[in-house]
Amino acid sequence: MVLRMEDLDTQRTSEEYAQVLRDDLRWLGLTWDRETPPQSSRGCVYDGYFQRLRDMGLLYPCYCTRSQLHSVNAPHLSDGTYVYPGTCRDLTEQRRSAFGRSPAWRVRVPDRLWTLEDRVQGVSTWNLNRDCGDMVVRRADGVYVYQLAVTVDDGEAGVTEVVRGMDLLSSAPRQMYLQELFGFPHPEYAHVPMLLSSDGRRLSKRDRDLDLGLLRQRITPERLIGTLAYAAGIIDREVPVSAGELSTEFSWDRVRGESIYLDPSRFY
Repeated sequence: MVLRMEDLDTQRTSEEYAQVLRDDLRWLGLTWDRETPPQSSRGCVYDGYFQRLRDMGLLYPCYCTRSQLHSVNAPHLSDGTYVYPGTCRDLTEQRRSAFGRSPAWRVRVPDRLWTLEDRVQGVSTWNLNRDCGDMVVRRADGVYVYQLAVTVDDGEAGVTEVVRGMDLLSSAPRQMYLQELFGFPHPEYAHVPMLLSSDGRRLSKRDRDLDLGLLRQRITPERLIGTLAYAAGIIDREVPVSAGELSTEFSWDRVRGESIYLDPSRFY
């Protein structure tokens, strides 16, 4: 098990936060064999893969502003996310130089299907050209985006299984495309259900829902793990259980696919 700090957004990350994360994982009984270098230190590595995309002729600069991308006239999916319409795809060099600002960089996506057989969410089919449009791989400030960084990190680390929240399900075909371009094999995917409050709002650290610092003062890790394991369908009774004990009973066939409603006040 490898621990990786995904700290591309250096304005919202710090070593202090990273240490809190390590302490929380240990409290939960989740330990790791090694820790890989944080993403913030791997810019030179990402530079190399960025250049490979450029050499393939797949990159182009994009000068669209955030307001333009989220305008009411831009194409959007049912969940409100925008589909990039290719505004800057074929700009001439003269038009590009007229903007006078640093661009983001997008990778061209083909008009073809990707099929994902997810261990929890089942089979889904995606057409990146229709469902997201050309993807940003480096922001205008020079920071590489999540899709490129994790694809490179997973590929170089030999990751064979990706388990994460179902809110990242749409990231899978984007990463599968980049995996193919970089020559990495596709890992197995499992997108697990999200935790929602009783009113349907997604629980998040931004709102300090189920803040682990507070939970550690009130309950044992076994109670927390048991509650979540029962809610996810992994065990048939809500009883305290350790991470080690749970691993002996785990099966993907038991994990529910739909979102889980959980009242945080039950722990406070």
